[in-house]
Amino acid sequence: MERMETAVLLSGGLDSSAALHWAHKNHHVKLALSFDYASNHAERELECAAWQAASLGVEHRIVDITPIAAHLKSALLSGADDIPDGKYDTELMKQTVVPFRNGIFLSMAAGIAESHGAQQLVIAAHSGDHSIYPDCQEEFMAAMTEAIRLGTYAGLGILRPFIHTSKGGIVRTGHELGVDFSRTYSCYKGGRIHCGACSTCLERREAFREAGIPDPTVYADQ
Repeated sequence: MERMETAVLLSGGLDSSAALHWAHKNHHVKLALSFDYASNHAERELECAAWQAASLGVEHRIVDITPIAAHLKSALLSGADDIPDGKYDTELMKQTVVPFRNGIFLSMAAGIAESHGAQQLVIAAHSGDHSIYPDCQEEFMAAMTEAIRLGTYAGLGILRPFIHTSKGGIVRTGHELGVDFSRTYSCYKGGRIHCGACSTCLERREAFREAGIPDPTVYADQ
């Protein structure tokens, strides 16, 4: 695999932290990009993103797009009390969708990446992403990849190393790459520690069980 100048979308969550380590192993990571969009869990997640980038000596940039939150409707932007517990059905899951979030992130990341001489982006979309999230699906990713290729002088590509991998598979890969998962954050409620009860916490727990790897996360219900 040719090592290329790469920018990684890094939320500070489990998936994107593993993607950063994957990119660091296989390419030259010029910078990791995090977006502050005023989510409930922004503070905790961005702390983890900064730590993960620093652990690899990668330049980390936080792009402040908090003003956009005023124009978007999502429980993820309106406070922890609006995040339901338990596994979500379709209607509950829709409440946590931030409309076109990956589209917004990728569009901005493409401009920043090209400005810094990167040749490609890495995003941690994976096979376990719910069908209710249209901007996580491979059909969208493939179309966005082509649009960004056509819309940049560099012909930027978008790598999706986990697009055919489950969340448990990402944990296994991240473990092999040496990711410290205790320094990642997933909880949509944004507390000091993971609540353990919201859908993202349940998915995190299940991923470690599937991978057969001890979960280092501290949950409030333990």
